[in-house]
Formats: sequence, structure tokens, C-alpha cells
Amino acid sequence: MRQANPVGISRIAVSRRPGSRHQGILRAGGLSIPVALGRSGIGADKREGDGRTPAGRWRILALLYRPDHGPRPVSRLPTRSIRPADGWCDDRADRRYNCPVTLPLGGARKVSHEKMWRDDALYDLVLVIDHNQRPRVAGRGSAVFVHLARPGFTATEGCVALRRSDMTRLLARLRPGAVIDIA
Repeated sequence: MRQANPVGISRIAVSRRPGSRHQGILRAGGLSIPVALGRSGIGADKREGDGRTPAGRWRILALLYRPDHGPRPVSRLPTRSIRPADGWCDDRADRRYNCPVTLPLGGARKVSHEKMWRDDALYDLVLVIDHNQRPRVAGRGSAVFVHLARPGFTATEGCVALRRSDMTRLLARLRPGAVIDIA
């Protein structure tokens, strides 16, 4: 097995595991890690709610972690703790679509959103990627992250998910400016 680059991993590659629509392999700096993918597999034409993991090259922007579920992870990435009022807007009719928000969301109508402070452990460690960020297009997919997997690597809504131990190893090696290629 190749040794990881001592200055850090700058590229992650994710691909579908042959014979499985929603399971894949993440390769990075000599690591080969099983991952869960979207229930509809990988696709280039991501739409809100379609269950596809978006194909493409995405920059890794930041690491979010839940401080009451473990210590701050070892990482050189920009890192911020998740707070109970943190959310992510997934309402294509809202100006904050695909942006972090503070809950509760006010206004005259109910705004659809993802809670970042979850009851399960999926968002205990989250890599934020720049999918549908610049330009941000309503309906092209929101809240696409790299996060922790459910037992058995069941399908995600479009994210890439891995075991906590694998995420921790990966975080320690990722360098700022790293990208994730999903194909």
C-alpha cells in the first residue's frame, strides 16, 4: 500500500462499487474506504430530492463537528462546531437555498431545511463541499455533504457517507484546498 503524502491529501476520488447503485469506494492518498452514496447512485444532473450523489469535482470548504459527541477532530481544514440552532436551507423557493441558516427560520411561510444538530450521529462530522454554490441554482441540489454513514452503509439522500473511524483518519490527512472527484 502506498504511503499517504506527508504534506496532506489534496484529492479524494469517489466511485460506485460495481454491482451496487448506492455503495462506493473513496480513494485518497493510499486509503481505500467503503462509502454509502445516494439512493439513486451517482449522476451529473443533480436535482433537489432525486437521491443522486452529484458527479463532478467539488472543493472541500470546511469541517463541521458536533462537540458534545466527541472532541474537536484533528484536521488542518477550516473547522467549526455545530450548534443546536444550526440548519441548512433546502427550500428552492427561499433566497437562502443551499446555505447555512440559524433555526428557527422566521417568515410568513414554513421554510424547508435540514437540521445540522441531529438526533442520530450522521452529522457528528461533516465535510462541506461547494456543490451548487457558485452559482447557486434553485432546485439543483442542496446540503450535499460528506458525513458519517448509517450501519450497513444504507443509501443517503445524495451525500457521501463513511464510518467514523475512516472519517477521522481522512480528516487528519486532508489539506486545505482539497477536492473530491465523484464519478
